[in-house]
Amino acid sequence: MADRPLIQLPTPRRSMGMKLLLVCALALLMSIPAFFVFMLLNDRTHRAEQVTAEISQLVGGEQTFLGPVLAIPYAIPATVKDGPPEAGVFIVFPVTGEARVASRSEVRTRSLFKVPVYQADLSFRAGFDTTGVAAAAPRGAVLDWSRAEFLVAASDARGARADVTFSALGKARAVAPATVLQGASVGGSEAPRGGYVSTDGGGLKFFGADATDIPTAGVFEATAAMTFSGARRFSILPFAKTTRVEATGDWPSPSFDGGFLPGVRKVGAKGFTASWTAPFIARGVPAHGSADVIARLAPSAMGVSFVEPANPYQSVARSLKYALMFVGLVFLAYFLFETTQGKRVHPAQYVLIGLVQVIFYLLLLSIGERLGFDLAFLIAAGATVGLISAYAGWVFESRRQGLIALVAFTALYGLIYVLMRLEDLALLVGALASFAAIAAVMYVTRRLDWYGAPAAVPAATTSVKETA
Repeated sequence: MADRPLIQLPTPRRSMGMKLLLVCALALLMSIPAFFVFMLLNDRTHRAEQVTAEISQLVGGEQTFLGPVLAIPYAIPATVKDGPPEAGVFIVFPVTGEARVASRSEVRTRSLFKVPVYQADLSFRAGFDTTGVAAAAPRGAVLDWSRAEFLVAASDARGARADVTFSALGKARAVAPATVLQGASVGGSEAPRGGYVSTDGGGLKFFGADATDIPTAGVFEATAAMTFSGARRFSILPFAKTTRVEATGDWPSPSFDGGFLPGVRKVGAKGFTASWTAPFIARGVPAHGSADVIARLAPSAMGVSFVEPANPYQSVARSLKYALMFVGLVFLAYFLFETTQGKRVHPAQYVLIGLVQVIFYLLLLSIGERLGFDLAFLIAAGATVGLISAYAGWVFESRRQGLIALVAFTALYGLIYVLMRLEDLALLVGALASFAAIAAVMYVTRRLDWYGAPAAVPAATTSVKETA
Protein backbone atom coordinates (compact mmCIF):
# COMPACT_ATOMS: atom_id res chain seq x y z
CA MET A 1 0.00 0.00 0.00
CA ALA A 2 1.25 3.44 -0.84
CA ASP A 3 1.69 6.09 1.82
CA ARG A 4 -0.90 8.89 1.90
CA PRO A 5 -0.97 12.09 4.04
CA LEU A 6 -2.66 11.94 7.48
CA ILE A 7 -5.02 14.90 8.03
CA GLN A 8 -4.60 16.37 11.53
CA LEU A 9 -7.91 17.79 12.88
CA PRO A 10 -7.64 21.26 14.45
CA THR A 11 -8.27 21.79 18.14
CA PRO A 12 -11.76 23.32 18.50
CA ARG A 13 -11.90 26.87 19.85
CA ARG A 14 -14.63 28.27 22.05
CA SER A 15 -16.63 31.15 20.64
CA MET A 16 -15.89 34.44 22.41
CA GLY A 17 -19.37 35.59 21.40
CA MET A 18 -20.90 32.72 23.37
CA LYS A 19 -18.60 33.55 26.27
CA LEU A 20 -19.81 37.14 26.32
CA LEU A 21 -23.43 35.97 26.34
CA LEU A 22 -22.59 33.66 29.25
CA VAL A 23 -20.95 36.53 31.13
CA CYS A 24 -24.08 38.66 30.67
CA ALA A 25 -26.26 35.81 31.92
CA LEU A 26 -24.04 35.45 35.01
CA ALA A 27 -24.37 39.19 35.67
CA LEU A 28 -28.16 38.79 35.62
CA LEU A 29 -27.85 35.78 37.93
CA MET A 30 -26.16 38.04 40.50
CA SER A 31 -29.47 39.89 40.83
CA ILE A 32 -30.73 37.01 42.98
CA PRO A 33 -28.30 37.48 45.92
CA ALA A 34 -28.62 41.26 45.49
CA PHE A 35 -32.38 40.86 45.97
CA PHE A 36 -31.80 39.11 49.31
CA VAL A 37 -29.54 41.97 50.38
CA PHE A 38 -32.36 44.34 49.48
CA MET A 39 -34.77 42.32 51.64
CA LEU A 40 -32.32 42.55 54.55
CA LEU A 41 -32.08 46.31 53.98
CA ASN A 42 -35.89 46.60 54.15
CA ASP A 43 -35.89 44.69 57.43
CA ARG A 44 -33.27 47.01 58.95
CA THR A 45 -35.11 50.06 57.64
CA HIS A 46 -38.37 48.82 59.20
CA ARG A 47 -36.61 48.30 62.51
CA ALA A 48 -35.17 51.82 62.35
CA GLU A 49 -38.67 53.21 61.72
CA GLN A 50 -40.00 51.32 64.74
CA VAL A 51 -37.30 52.76 66.97
CA THR A 52 -37.96 56.23 65.56
CA ALA A 53 -41.68 55.87 66.33
CA GLU A 54 -40.95 54.69 69.89
CA ILE A 55 -38.62 57.60 70.64
CA SER A 56 -40.94 60.07 68.91
CA GLN A 57 -43.86 59.03 71.13
CA LEU A 58 -41.81 59.89 74.20
CA VAL A 59 -40.99 63.43 73.04
CA GLY A 60 -44.17 64.34 71.16
CA GLY A 61 -43.54 63.15 67.60
CA GLU A 62 -43.98 65.36 64.56
CA GLN A 63 -45.70 68.42 66.02
CA THR A 64 -48.19 70.71 64.29
CA PHE A 65 -49.08 74.00 65.99
CA LEU A 66 -52.07 76.32 65.68
CA GLY A 67 -51.89 79.95 66.79
CA PRO A 68 -54.73 81.87 68.52
CA VAL A 69 -58.23 81.59 67.06
CA LEU A 70 -61.56 82.53 68.59
CA ALA A 71 -64.25 79.89 69.23
CA ILE A 72 -67.84 81.02 69.98
CA PRO A 73 -70.62 78.50 70.71
CA TYR A 74 -73.90 79.10 68.92
CA ALA A 75 -77.41 77.66 68.77
CA ILE A 76 -80.08 77.71 66.08
CA PRO A 77 -83.56 77.47 67.66
CA ALA A 78 -86.09 75.05 66.21
CA THR A 79 -88.35 78.01 65.41
CA VAL A 80 -85.84 79.29 62.84
CA LYS A 81 -85.60 76.12 60.75
CA ASP A 82 -87.36 72.86 60.27
CA GLY A 83 -86.28 70.00 62.52
CA PRO A 84 -84.66 69.91 65.97
CA PRO A 85 -82.52 72.73 67.41
CA GLU A 86 -78.91 72.85 66.20
CA ALA A 87 -75.80 73.73 68.18
CA GLY A 88 -72.21 74.26 67.08
CA VAL A 89 -69.06 76.30 67.45
CA PHE A 90 -68.25 79.27 65.25
CA ILE A 91 -64.51 79.73 64.56
CA VAL A 92 -63.17 83.24 63.91
CA PHE A 93 -59.62 83.51 62.57
CA PRO A 94 -57.54 86.62 63.28
CA VAL A 95 -57.03 89.13 60.51
CA THR A 96 -53.24 89.07 60.89
CA GLY A 97 -51.01 86.55 62.59
CA GLU A 98 -47.31 86.17 63.33
CA ALA A 99 -45.48 83.09 64.60
CA ARG A 100 -41.86 82.78 65.69
CA VAL A 101 -40.20 79.41 66.31
CA ALA A 102 -36.75 78.94 67.82
CA SER A 103 -35.67 75.30 67.91
CA ARG A 104 -32.77 73.46 69.52
CA SER A 105 -32.02 69.97 68.28
CA GLU A 106 -30.13 66.88 69.34
CA VAL A 107 -29.80 63.25 68.23
CA ARG A 108 -31.21 60.48 70.43
CA THR A 109 -29.79 56.99 69.96
CA ARG A 110 -31.10 53.55 70.77
CA SER A 111 -28.85 50.65 69.88
CA LEU A 112 -27.60 51.45 66.34
CA PHE A 113 -30.45 53.79 65.45
CA LYS A 114 -30.52 57.58 65.64
CA VAL A 115 -33.49 59.96 65.80
CA PRO A 116 -33.29 63.78 65.55
CA VAL A 117 -35.39 65.45 68.26
CA TYR A 118 -35.90 69.12 69.09
CA GLN A 119 -37.29 71.57 71.61
CA ALA A 120 -39.11 74.57 70.17
CA ASP A 121 -39.99 77.88 71.81
CA LEU A 122 -43.02 79.35 70.04
CA SER A 123 -44.55 82.79 70.27
CA PHE A 124 -47.73 83.93 68.51
CA ARG A 125 -49.29 87.34 67.91
CA ALA A 126 -52.79 87.68 66.46
CA GLY A 127 -54.85 90.72 65.50
CA PHE A 128 -58.63 90.15 65.75
CA ASP A 129 -61.52 92.16 64.37
CA THR A 130 -64.93 90.96 65.62
CA THR A 131 -66.88 93.54 63.63
CA GLY A 132 -69.43 91.73 61.51
CA VAL A 133 -68.92 88.33 63.19
CA ALA A 134 -72.57 88.08 64.22
CA ALA A 135 -73.70 88.75 60.65
CA ALA A 136 -71.32 86.07 59.31
CA ALA A 137 -72.62 83.35 61.65
CA PRO A 138 -74.94 80.63 60.28
CA ARG A 139 -78.43 81.88 59.42
CA GLY A 140 -80.57 82.18 62.53
CA ALA A 141 -77.66 81.34 64.87
CA VAL A 142 -77.48 82.98 68.28
CA LEU A 143 -73.86 83.42 69.36
CA ASP A 144 -73.14 82.70 73.05
CA TRP A 145 -70.35 85.17 73.82
CA SER A 146 -70.48 84.20 77.49
CA ARG A 147 -68.83 80.87 76.63
CA ALA A 148 -66.33 82.13 74.06
CA GLU A 149 -62.75 80.85 74.25
CA PHE A 150 -59.42 81.60 72.66
CA LEU A 151 -57.86 78.45 71.29
CA VAL A 152 -54.30 77.36 70.56
CA ALA A 153 -53.30 73.81 69.71
CA ALA A 154 -50.50 71.27 69.29
CA SER A 155 -50.47 67.74 67.91
CA ASP A 156 -49.34 66.02 71.09
CA ALA A 157 -49.68 67.53 74.54
CA ARG A 158 -47.07 65.10 75.89
CA GLY A 159 -44.46 67.28 74.21
CA ALA A 160 -45.29 70.31 76.42
CA ARG A 161 -42.24 71.45 78.38
CA ALA A 162 -43.89 74.41 80.08
CA ASP A 163 -47.38 75.78 80.64
CA VAL A 164 -48.91 77.71 77.76
CA THR A 165 -49.21 81.43 78.46
CA PHE A 166 -51.87 83.63 76.87
CA SER A 167 -52.67 87.32 76.92
CA ALA A 168 -55.46 89.37 75.31
CA LEU A 169 -56.66 92.94 75.77
CA GLY A 170 -53.55 93.54 77.89
CA LYS A 171 -54.54 90.87 80.43
CA ALA A 172 -52.91 87.50 81.12
CA ARG A 173 -55.34 84.59 81.00
CA ALA A 174 -55.19 81.10 82.43
CA VAL A 175 -54.86 78.29 79.89
CA ALA A 176 -56.38 74.84 80.31
CA PRO A 177 -57.64 72.03 78.05
CA ALA A 178 -60.33 73.55 75.86
CA THR A 179 -63.98 72.80 76.61
CA VAL A 180 -65.77 74.80 73.94
CA LEU A 181 -65.32 72.13 71.25
CA GLN A 182 -66.63 69.30 73.38
CA GLY A 183 -69.47 67.62 71.51
CA ALA A 184 -69.01 69.73 68.38
CA SER A 185 -69.09 68.04 65.00
CA VAL A 186 -65.55 67.99 63.68
CA GLY A 187 -64.83 66.25 60.38
CA GLY A 188 -67.73 63.86 60.86
CA SER A 189 -66.58 62.96 64.38
CA GLU A 190 -67.49 64.27 67.79
CA ALA A 191 -64.58 66.05 69.39
CA PRO A 192 -63.65 64.76 72.87
CA ARG A 193 -62.96 67.10 75.75
CA GLY A 194 -60.06 69.29 74.78
CA GLY A 195 -59.43 67.34 71.61
CA TYR A 196 -60.01 67.59 67.91
CA VAL A 197 -60.03 64.86 65.27
CA SER A 198 -59.10 66.16 61.82
CA THR A 199 -60.44 64.84 58.55
CA ASP A 200 -56.99 63.79 57.29
CA GLY A 201 -56.43 61.32 60.10
CA GLY A 202 -54.14 63.62 62.09
CA GLY A 203 -55.08 65.36 65.29
CA LEU A 204 -54.71 68.48 67.41
CA LYS A 205 -54.94 68.95 71.14
CA PHE A 206 -56.63 72.25 71.97
CA PHE A 207 -55.89 74.57 74.88
CA GLY A 208 -58.38 77.29 75.78
CA ALA A 209 -58.32 80.67 77.48
CA ASP A 210 -61.32 82.73 78.61
CA ALA A 211 -62.66 85.14 75.98
CA THR A 212 -65.94 86.21 77.58
CA ASP A 213 -64.87 89.83 78.03
CA ILE A 214 -63.84 90.60 74.47
CA PRO A 215 -65.76 93.22 72.46
CA THR A 216 -68.38 91.73 70.16
CA ALA A 217 -67.54 94.40 67.59
CA GLY A 218 -64.01 95.71 67.94
CA VAL A 219 -60.31 95.31 67.22
CA PHE A 220 -57.81 93.84 69.70
CA GLU A 221 -54.64 91.74 69.93
CA ALA A 222 -53.83 88.43 71.57
CA THR A 223 -50.47 86.75 72.22
CA ALA A 224 -49.49 83.22 73.20
CA ALA A 225 -46.26 81.42 74.05
CA MET A 226 -45.48 77.73 74.43
CA THR A 227 -42.52 75.39 74.64
CA PHE A 228 -42.83 71.93 73.11
CA SER A 229 -40.55 69.05 72.23
CA GLY A 230 -40.94 66.85 69.18
CA ALA A 231 -39.13 64.64 66.71
CA ARG A 232 -38.13 64.98 63.06
CA ARG A 233 -40.55 67.74 62.04
CA PHE A 234 -42.66 70.69 63.15
CA SER A 235 -45.16 72.78 61.20
CA ILE A 236 -47.30 75.87 61.72
CA LEU A 237 -50.87 76.11 60.43
CA PRO A 238 -51.84 79.42 58.76
CA PHE A 239 -54.08 80.47 61.63
CA ALA A 240 -54.80 84.01 60.36
CA LYS A 241 -56.13 85.44 57.13
CA THR A 242 -52.56 86.56 56.47
CA THR A 243 -49.94 84.60 58.42
CA ARG A 244 -46.22 85.29 58.71
CA VAL A 245 -43.88 82.68 60.18
CA GLU A 246 -40.21 82.92 61.13
CA ALA A 247 -38.26 79.84 62.18
CA THR A 248 -34.67 79.40 63.34
CA GLY A 249 -32.77 76.34 64.45
CA ASP A 250 -29.35 74.77 64.86
CA TRP A 251 -30.00 71.72 62.65
CA PRO A 252 -27.58 71.91 59.68
CA SER A 253 -29.68 70.03 57.11
CA PRO A 254 -33.35 71.07 57.27
CA SER A 255 -35.95 70.35 54.63
CA PHE A 256 -38.70 72.92 54.13
CA ASP A 257 -42.03 71.41 53.20
CA GLY A 258 -45.79 71.76 53.50
CA GLY A 259 -48.24 73.90 51.58
CA PHE A 260 -45.89 76.89 51.31
CA LEU A 261 -42.13 77.12 50.85
CA PRO A 262 -40.26 79.88 52.69
CA GLY A 263 -39.78 83.08 50.77
CA VAL A 264 -36.42 83.64 52.47
CA ARG A 265 -34.18 80.90 53.83
CA LYS A 266 -30.55 80.52 54.86
CA VAL A 267 -28.93 77.19 55.68
CA GLY A 268 -25.42 76.74 57.03
CA ALA A 269 -23.27 74.52 59.20
CA LYS A 270 -24.55 76.30 62.32
CA GLY A 271 -28.26 76.05 61.50
CA PHE A 272 -31.01 77.68 59.49
CA THR A 273 -33.35 80.64 59.33
CA ALA A 274 -36.50 80.79 57.24
CA SER A 275 -39.57 82.98 56.83
CA TRP A 276 -42.94 82.35 55.20
CA THR A 277 -45.93 84.47 54.26
CA ALA A 278 -49.30 82.77 53.68
CA PRO A 279 -51.74 85.31 52.22
CA PHE A 280 -55.47 84.92 52.65
CA ILE A 281 -56.14 84.24 48.97
CA ALA A 282 -53.58 81.39 48.91
CA ARG A 283 -54.72 79.83 52.18
CA GLY A 284 -58.01 78.77 50.60
CA VAL A 285 -59.98 78.84 53.87
CA PRO A 286 -62.61 81.47 54.78
CA ALA A 287 -62.07 83.96 57.58
CA HIS A 288 -64.59 82.13 59.79
CA GLY A 289 -66.76 79.04 59.78
CA SER A 290 -67.93 76.00 61.73
CA ALA A 291 -65.53 73.95 63.87
CA ASP A 292 -64.42 71.64 61.07
CA VAL A 293 -62.98 74.58 59.10
CA ILE A 294 -59.73 74.11 61.05
CA ALA A 295 -59.20 70.74 59.35
CA ARG A 296 -58.98 72.55 56.02
CA LEU A 297 -55.82 74.36 57.16
CA ALA A 298 -53.71 71.18 57.12
CA PRO A 299 -52.70 71.27 53.41
CA SER A 300 -51.35 74.81 53.89
CA ALA A 301 -49.09 74.07 56.87
CA MET A 302 -45.56 75.51 56.81
CA GLY A 303 -43.08 72.87 57.99
CA VAL A 304 -39.45 72.12 58.72
CA SER A 305 -38.14 68.54 58.70
CA PHE A 306 -34.92 67.57 60.46
CA VAL A 307 -33.27 65.44 57.79
CA GLU A 308 -30.31 63.20 58.55
CA PRO A 309 -27.57 64.33 56.13
CA ALA A 310 -26.25 60.79 55.57
CA ASN A 311 -28.95 58.25 56.27
CA PRO A 312 -27.17 54.91 55.67
CA TYR A 313 -30.37 53.06 54.75
CA GLN A 314 -31.39 55.54 52.08
CA SER A 315 -27.86 55.65 50.66
CA VAL A 316 -27.47 51.86 50.56
CA ALA A 317 -30.91 51.53 48.96
CA ARG A 318 -29.92 53.98 46.24
CA SER A 319 -26.63 52.18 45.59
CA LEU A 320 -28.42 48.81 45.35
CA LYS A 321 -30.50 50.15 42.48
CA TYR A 322 -27.30 50.28 40.41
CA ALA A 323 -25.99 46.88 41.58
CA LEU A 324 -26.70 45.04 38.32
CA MET A 325 -25.05 47.76 36.27
CA PHE A 326 -21.82 47.72 38.30
CA VAL A 327 -21.63 43.92 38.50
CA GLY A 328 -21.99 43.89 34.73
CA LEU A 329 -19.25 46.51 34.31
CA VAL A 330 -16.81 44.50 36.44
CA PHE A 331 -17.64 41.36 34.45
CA LEU A 332 -17.04 43.27 31.21
CA ALA A 333 -13.66 44.40 32.53
CA TYR A 334 -12.67 40.80 33.24
CA PHE A 335 -13.92 39.81 29.79
CA LEU A 336 -11.68 42.46 28.21
CA PHE A 337 -8.77 41.13 30.26
CA GLU A 338 -9.50 37.71 28.74
CA THR A 339 -9.44 39.01 25.19
CA THR A 340 -6.20 40.95 25.67
CA GLN A 341 -4.32 38.42 27.78
CA GLY A 342 -5.35 35.25 25.92
CA LYS A 343 -6.15 33.47 29.19
CA ARG A 344 -9.65 32.19 29.90
CA VAL A 345 -11.65 32.90 33.07
CA HIS A 346 -13.95 30.09 34.15
CA PRO A 347 -17.66 30.92 34.77
CA ALA A 348 -17.20 29.80 38.39
CA GLN A 349 -14.60 32.53 38.78
CA TYR A 350 -17.08 35.09 37.45
CA VAL A 351 -19.57 33.91 40.09
CA LEU A 352 -16.95 34.42 42.83
CA ILE A 353 -16.28 37.94 41.57
CA GLY A 354 -20.03 38.69 41.55
CA LEU A 355 -20.47 37.37 45.09
CA VAL A 356 -17.69 39.63 46.31
CA GLN A 357 -19.55 42.60 44.86
CA VAL A 358 -22.80 41.55 46.53
CA ILE A 359 -21.00 41.21 49.87
CA PHE A 360 -19.81 44.78 49.32
CA TYR A 361 -23.39 45.94 49.95
CA LEU A 362 -23.60 43.84 53.13
CA LEU A 363 -20.39 45.47 54.37
CA LEU A 364 -21.72 48.89 53.40
CA LEU A 365 -24.96 48.34 55.35
CA SER A 366 -23.46 46.79 58.47
CA ILE A 367 -20.59 49.27 58.78
CA GLY A 368 -22.77 52.24 57.79
CA GLU A 369 -25.09 51.62 60.76
CA ARG A 370 -22.14 52.18 63.07
CA LEU A 371 -19.81 54.63 61.36
CA GLY A 372 -21.96 56.47 58.82
CA PHE A 373 -22.22 56.03 55.08
CA ASP A 374 -19.10 57.89 53.94
CA LEU A 375 -16.60 56.01 56.14
CA ALA A 376 -18.46 52.73 55.54
CA PHE A 377 -18.20 53.22 51.78
CA LEU A 378 -14.47 53.91 52.03
CA ILE A 379 -13.88 50.71 54.04
CA ALA A 380 -16.22 48.43 52.05
CA ALA A 381 -15.14 49.74 48.64
CA GLY A 382 -11.46 49.59 49.58
CA ALA A 383 -11.75 45.96 50.67
CA THR A 384 -13.78 44.97 47.58
CA VAL A 385 -11.58 46.76 45.06
CA GLY A 386 -8.45 45.35 46.69
CA LEU A 387 -9.77 41.78 46.55
CA ILE A 388 -11.09 41.74 42.97
CA SER A 389 -7.95 43.54 41.73
CA ALA A 390 -5.68 41.05 43.48
CA TYR A 391 -7.81 38.23 42.05
CA ALA A 392 -7.22 39.62 38.56
CA GLY A 393 -3.47 39.48 39.20
CA TRP A 394 -3.75 35.86 40.41
CA VAL A 395 -5.98 34.68 37.57
CA PHE A 396 -3.95 36.23 34.78
CA GLU A 397 -0.62 35.59 36.55
CA SER A 398 0.42 39.19 36.02
CA ARG A 399 1.18 41.86 38.56
CA ARG A 400 0.76 44.45 35.83
CA GLN A 401 -2.75 43.19 35.13
CA GLY A 402 -3.55 43.43 38.82
CA LEU A 403 -2.47 47.09 38.88
CA ILE A 404 -4.55 47.85 35.77
CA ALA A 405 -7.53 46.21 37.47
CA LEU A 406 -6.90 48.25 40.64
CA VAL A 407 -7.01 51.52 38.70
CA ALA A 408 -10.10 50.51 36.71
CA PHE A 409 -12.11 49.22 39.67
CA THR A 410 -11.12 52.18 41.87
CA ALA A 411 -12.55 54.48 39.22
CA LEU A 412 -15.67 52.29 38.99
CA TYR A 413 -16.40 52.36 42.73
CA GLY A 414 -15.58 56.05 42.79
CA LEU A 415 -18.35 56.43 40.22
CA ILE A 416 -20.75 54.59 42.56
CA TYR A 417 -19.97 57.09 45.32
CA VAL A 418 -20.44 60.03 42.96
CA LEU A 419 -23.83 58.66 41.90
CA MET A 420 -24.89 58.47 45.54
CA ARG A 421 -24.05 62.14 46.02
CA LEU A 422 -25.37 63.58 42.76
CA GLU A 423 -29.03 62.73 43.52
CA ASP A 424 -30.84 64.58 40.71
CA LEU A 425 -28.06 63.91 38.15
CA ALA A 426 -27.46 60.28 39.19
CA LEU A 427 -29.53 58.77 36.37
CA LEU A 428 -27.87 60.91 33.70
CA VAL A 429 -24.33 60.18 34.90
CA GLY A 430 -25.09 56.46 35.29
CA ALA A 431 -26.47 56.26 31.75
CA LEU A 432 -23.46 58.11 30.31
CA ALA A 433 -21.04 55.88 32.24
CA SER A 434 -22.76 52.74 30.96
CA PHE A 435 -22.68 54.06 27.40
CA ALA A 436 -18.97 54.85 27.71
CA ALA A 437 -18.24 51.36 29.08
CA ILE A 438 -20.06 49.63 26.22
CA ALA A 439 -18.29 51.88 23.72
CA ALA A 440 -14.91 50.90 25.24
CA VAL A 441 -15.76 47.19 24.95
CA MET A 442 -16.81 47.65 21.32
CA TYR A 443 -13.56 49.45 20.51
CA VAL A 444 -11.25 46.98 22.24
CA THR A 445 -12.99 43.96 20.68
CA ARG A 446 -13.41 45.47 17.20
CA ARG A 447 -11.04 42.89 15.63
CA LEU A 448 -12.03 39.96 17.82
CA ASP A 449 -13.14 36.77 16.05
CA TRP A 450 -16.46 36.33 17.88
CA TYR A 451 -17.21 33.02 16.11
CA GLY A 452 -13.97 31.46 17.22
CA ALA A 453 -13.19 30.02 13.75
CA PRO A 454 -10.24 27.58 13.68
CA ALA A 455 -6.91 28.78 12.40
CA ALA A 456 -5.41 27.52 9.16
CA VAL A 457 -4.24 23.91 9.38
CA PRO A 458 -0.55 23.36 8.60
CA ALA A 459 0.49 20.63 6.22
CA ALA A 460 0.58 17.21 7.82
CA THR A 461 3.96 15.57 8.36
CA THR A 462 2.68 12.19 9.43
CA SER A 463 1.88 9.47 6.86
CA VAL A 464 0.40 5.99 6.79
CA LYS A 465 1.19 3.02 4.55
CA GLU A 466 -1.38 1.82 2.12
CA THR A 467 -1.38 -1.95 1.96
CA ALA A 468 -2.06 -3.85 -1.17
